[in-house]
Amino acid sequence: MANNSPFKTTEQRQRFSRKTLNIIIITVSIMIVLFYNMPGAKIPDNFNGNVVSNTIEEESTLDNNSPDKTEEQQTQTKPFIPEDHLSSLALIAKATPNAHSIDIQSWNTTKGAQVLFVEASEVPMLDIRLVFNAGGARDPKTLPGLALLTNGMITEGSKTHNVDEIAAHFESLGAVLKNGSYRDMATLSLRTLSDNDLRQKALEVFYGIISTPTFPNDSFQRLLKQLTLGLKHEKQNPKQLVNRQFFQSLYPDHPYGHRTQGTDDSLKKITINDLKEFYSTYYVSSNMVIAITGDIQRNEAETIANAIDSTLKQGSPAPRLPTPASLVEKQDHFIEFPSSQSHVLMGTLGIKRGNDDWPALVLGNRILGGGGFGSRLTKTIRQDKGLVYSVYSNFSAMAVNGPFIMGLQTKNASRQEASELMLSILNEFISQGPTEKELTEAKQHLLGNFPLNIASNSSIVGYLGTIGFYNLPLDYLEMYPKKLEKVTINDIKKAFEKNINRETLITIALGKKDITEEKVR
Repeated sequence: MANNSPFKTTEQRQRFSRKTLNIIIITVSIMIVLFYNMPGAKIPDNFNGNVVSNTIEEESTLDNNSPDKTEEQQTQTKPFIPEDHLSSLALIAKATPNAHSIDIQSWNTTKGAQVLFVEASEVPMLDIRLVFNAGGARDPKTLPGLALLTNGMITEGSKTHNVDEIAAHFESLGAVLKNGSYRDMATLSLRTLSDNDLRQKALEVFYGIISTPTFPNDSFQRLLKQLTLGLKHEKQNPKQLVNRQFFQSLYPDHPYGHRTQGTDDSLKKITINDLKEFYSTYYVSSNMVIAITGDIQRNEAETIANAIDSTLKQGSPAPRLPTPASLVEKQDHFIEFPSSQSHVLMGTLGIKRGNDDWPALVLGNRILGGGGFGSRLTKTIRQDKGLVYSVYSNFSAMAVNGPFIMGLQTKNASRQEASELMLSILNEFISQGPTEKELTEAKQHLLGNFPLNIASNSSIVGYLGTIGFYNLPLDYLEMYPKKLEKVTINDIKKAFEKNINRETLITIALGKKDITEEKVR
């Protein structure tokens, strides 16, 4: 009997799929053979049959002057399209981890900005990142969110270009303008081709943006609405609610403790004049690090740095942030939330940037909970016990003591058991440290991946900004892997014991209250 159903059976779908696949394979094979035998044709060395997107983010350019091309091929390339050059794959393949010699050169401008420069001639690109000591920690107590709004508004218009003109200008050059605001720092970044003409056109507009922001009211109202809407969404986001409570408990009287995205009250109070005053105070030369890397020479980097320096006021460096007050006792907080799942954060004060224990803590944390499925927390709590959907740990080293955090997500009924097991694993790890096998595997992973982390211009300029902002040594990128290699089991035990006070752990749990569960203080 014929099957008149409009839905095909599984067997029919499988048979059709196999038949179709066979036809495709045969067709592709014939095409490859024909192409390979065409005069002058050549199969790319890296051809693997996969379709590759031509929009690799923040990477290299097409090398139309490659020596393996004939003069005729070089002159018959497609018309110049900046976006294609910025995202093409040809030079990306050549930008191997060994392509960069990380020789960091540093100097100060006339007005006091620190400049860090790495010449990277492998790809015809230029990356500039301006790092200001103007993050959320600089918000006035009554106006949280001011730093974020100020940073966001700087790119919304200058005296010579409105926001639409800025976008169109950089798009026409294949350049990228970015900004970012964090607890410690605020950034403004430019990526452009290093060709002198294109570079200058991008830089001229960039200089105007950073020095003469106009803070247009329509953009201000739009950003305010976005932040206000974000506050409403946060109330329905368990992860954000737990994170907010954790930082408020960890930093009750410290700038790190307030909500960097603002509050209902502060967003109603902030004015454009507040933005202008914040900009005038913190977006100044003496409060700035200029990170530059790309296909330019030292004298060209100096010219760019001097131009940036000259457009800004000298001002004064931001004062040092206060050291967070030491915690005196454990804290347990519970947030009632109508959900079948629970979120738990557990942690305490950690370390600041530049701490000598950082390599040992990084390796130890990878073994404890930062290594995904290879970490102890995941192996025990998720794989062996099946108690959680996810579990992790991490250190955040900041200008002053950042947090050490362990977190998990589980069903409500497993919340207490999973939390107790997470704490037990931490205690055991601090007391006994990792095994030799765990340490060896962690080193292999981190040391093996480190070259990849500094293989692109964008990653290098990010490191330069971090090194300058946190006053790390200029040989940091050279010495860091060497320090990782020397870490021992005893180093990890000592570092965790010294920097994690288990007597002051803060636990934030969110979910439905189990009536059989003892009331959380």
